[in-house]
Amino acid sequence: MFTGIIEKIGTLISIKKEGTNKIFEIESDISNELKIDQSVAHNGVCLTVTKVEKNRHFVTAIEETLQKTDLYNWAEGAKLNLERCMPANGRFDGHIVQGHVDQTAICTKIIDENGSWRFYFEYEDKGNFTVQKGSICTNGVSLTVVDSEGGSQKNNEIKKASFSVAIIPYTYQHTNFHALKVGDIINLEFDIVGKYMKLLFEKHFQSIKK
Repeated sequence: MFTGIIEKIGTLISIKKEGTNKIFEIESDISNELKIDQSVAHNGVCLTVTKVEKNRHFVTAIEETLQKTDLYNWAEGAKLNLERCMPANGRFDGHIVQGHVDQTAICTKIIDENGSWRFYFEYEDKGNFTVQKGSICTNGVSLTVVDSEGGSQKNNEIKKASFSVAIIPYTYQHTNFHALKVGDIINLEFDIVGKYMKLLFEKHFQSIKK
């Protein structure tokens, strides 16, 4: 389990294809502290460390993970948000994050607000949702939703939903938000409490209809 508080930014050194899998080599200030079989969130994706060499570590992603996250888009030199699992005696400075990405989103607009930045994202409405002032995990970063708009559909196109987040200078500098551009793809993990509540309500209303 994670909290969405990024520890370090890692640099993707190399990518090796092995069957349908991909092996990623990452360099970071915490790589030498990692152990084999340890779970680490990379841009919000929980991946298992398979090898450690000095200041570099290796992780493997299977086809399922590559298809449903931004990993398919990774290239050498990419900056990755890294977070180790929360220790049992640690503080919840963010919110409950599992490292299980629900879907991706695209950055549609970035506004410099002279002391902070507003990032806007759009995603396909697949039943996931955000709420104003609620929690969202974007590329592994725990953030508070500023604006939230539900899905809309035009000319039988896939319904789209959107939200925005405000980024303070510290977060901007110490995560890969400073490298994010309009058109970039990010990973989304929606609030687990909201997902369970939605499921419970759906089951309740289905039982009433019966």
